[in-house]
Amino acid sequence: MNIVQPFFIGCAIWAYKDWIGDLFPTGSKSADLLRLYSRRLTTVEGNTTFYATPKPEVVARWAAETPEEFRFCFKLPREVSHSGPLVPQLPATHAFVERLAPLGARLGPFFLQLPPGYGPQRYDDLARWLAAWPSSSASASKCATRLVCARGEAQLMALLEQHNAGRVVMDVRPIREEGQDGAELLDDARERKPDVPLRPIYSSDFTLIRYIGNPDYTVNEPFLDEWAARIAQWLHDGVTVYAFMHCPDEARSPALCRALYQRLAALTTLPPLPWDEADGGSVEQTSMFG
Repeated sequence: MNIVQPFFIGCAIWAYKDWIGDLFPTGSKSADLLRLYSRRLTTVEGNTTFYATPKPEVVARWAAETPEEFRFCFKLPREVSHSGPLVPQLPATHAFVERLAPLGARLGPFFLQLPPGYGPQRYDDLARWLAAWPSSSASASKCATRLVCARGEAQLMALLEQHNAGRVVMDVRPIREEGQDGAELLDDARERKPDVPLRPIYSSDFTLIRYIGNPDYTVNEPFLDEWAARIAQWLHDGVTVYAFMHCPDEARSPALCRALYQRLAALTTLPPLPWDEADGGSVEQTSMFG
């Protein structure tokens, strides 16, 4: 199966010092981590923008340090998503998108994390907000709780499809499984991550996947096999896919990226993962899993 749609893969952060010696060369400096990350993986979640909007000079530096084919996927500020109705926050929404506009082609879809109380009774508000989204950008609406995903599912999907807005697919199944490693980390992750059922459907010509991995690599293997097959089909269907790999032990997240990419490359035609061509990096899947 030949793939023509882009596939992007990355982690939730880019500056994790424990990746030095694995994802990053030994001796790497903190100031160099974004430059190095963007030449090994191809996208990153921008979760920090939920709490603070970067200054113009920071955005300019991000653009200067990353290749044009890299993609940032920023989360919209909590001022927008968690202050009640979305429509009154349209000026803040547009200001946020404008602040990040200097990134140009490096801008991937944006995250809108809907709060637990945002249900079908507010979908008209969501529709009006999406209708006013800047036409030059992509947006992804994320159902973050079981409540939102379980009620008004068909209505939400129709709304997102109407506005070509993506859906964030969250897979927490791996952390619900017991493993041999990281029991305490698993307990913490289970408490913090919403226990939502997997709904592997897309509403647009792009989709975002958030995979929450198990610290025990072997637990992940059947899930990664399943995701590789599904992503291959989605790409074949013309959907651009952004996959974000998390692990409660953050040191192991990049290895999950490599493992999924290798599986997908066995099913499709993909360019080499940049990481595998940087610094003569090893292509062992489980190098960070001990």
